[in-house]
Amino acid sequence: MNARLTWPSNIKTGDVVKLRLLIQHPMETGYLQDFTGHYIPRNIIQWIKATYDQKEVFYVQTSSGIAANPFFEFYIKASVTGLIVVKWLDDLGNEGELRQIMTVSAL
Repeated sequence: MNARLTWPSNIKTGDVVKLRLLIQHPMETGYLQDFTGHYIPRNIIQWIKATYDQKEVFYVQTSSGIAANPFFEFYIKASVTGLIVVKWLDDLGNEGELRQIMTVSAL
């Protein structure tokens, strides 16, 4: 699974920053059929967690009501240059992880 996490450039200490997360995932509900009439097994992301500087800043438990390739926005208060880690788990036990360093400049 691929994922992308973006935020504005030129972040200063104390800024409230909007992060945008996109995860490529089919989010199969288990209700759709393939061309042969067989149901496609359910496979949705169960949860997504993000940490910044080793502190949890975002957590969501998803449901089958979330569309394929889910997109989330959340805000954090920038304090230091630090590692942002996003992890997720789907119904098939597949784990995903994205790691990016967010650079924060002094005032």
